[in-house]
Amino acid sequence: MDEKIAKTLKSSETEDWLDLHVVRPFCYYWALLFARLDIHPNTVTILSMIIGAGSAVFFGCASYYYAGTEGLLLNIVAILMLCLADIFDCTDGQLARMTGKKSHLGRILDGLAGFTWFVPIYLAMTYRFYQHHTLEFQWLGIDDTPHNVLVATVVVFALALVSGFMGISGQQRLADYYIQIHLFFLKGDKGAELDNSKRQQEIYDQMDAQTPWAERRFQKSYIGYTKQQEASTPQFQRLMALLRQKYGTPDASGAARTLYAEHIPQTIRDEFRRHSLPVIKWNGLLTFNFRSAWLFLLCLLDVPAVYFVWEIVGMGLLCLYVNRRHEAFCRKMADAIEV
Repeated sequence: MDEKIAKTLKSSETEDWLDLHVVRPFCYYWALLFARLDIHPNTVTILSMIIGAGSAVFFGCASYYYAGTEGLLLNIVAILMLCLADIFDCTDGQLARMTGKKSHLGRILDGLAGFTWFVPIYLAMTYRFYQHHTLEFQWLGIDDTPHNVLVATVVVFALALVSGFMGISGQQRLADYYIQIHLFFLKGDKGAELDNSKRQQEIYDQMDAQTPWAERRFQKSYIGYTKQQEASTPQFQRLMALLRQKYGTPDASGAARTLYAEHIPQTIRDEFRRHSLPVIKWNGLLTFNFRSAWLFLLCLLDVPAVYFVWEIVGMGLLCLYVNRRHEAFCRKMADAIEV
């Protein structure tokens, strides 16, 4: 990879093959364009949100089986729009690192981008099932009556809720956390955005009436986001507490200790990276590329509701595997430090 492009990445270790060799180089040239136009990274993130959410209109109307070539074209437009949204979502980070225009709000917006896309998309897919469900009814031997359509749509809507809030939201939240954890041990504090709920609460408490309402609301939601990350990783939290106690820097009162990656012995950082690197490869499957490939395939096959089942079961098992494996080596390292 070109050295100029590499400098705009968080780390090559946290990128999957497609991102590293195709998406990120492409995004680099978008970042160059936005930099020359003096467009702020947060503006690119918001543009990504609008495009991704807008794809829902086409996902909701597209169907080759029911509408022929026109339906297929609408599917393709939806897929291209969501891919463009992801490209801009990748571009904003590269643009921020290229121009030095990093911001706390940008970090929050970046975490919310995917959720902003998929809420309307999942609602649109539920509506699409309500309109077009012949294939599924034939497979399941269900009579196509108004009552059965209503009941089936309610079930699909429930699956969409579980898929959205417990599936993509929880899975990508955890995947993002593991990436930042890996970067913390690999590149130190400056190379990672490893946030914690206590610090985010302090930032929120320092906001006053002059702080824009939207920024306060985003910050409040981000506190919940980080708390959920921490609740899913008890053994990692235990490891960090032990490292903080042993290598952290006491504050002025001596009541609390701040942990800087640079103060952790390199042997411990290297050991963590050695355990984390194989997990990060699996973790990459929880992010956009692998997930969206299944979404696109099942939408093109005109069974979008099946995607919700796949995300709950298939992606859910993958997320559980990644979480258990990460927690296992964190427990092992914590036990060794505690002895």
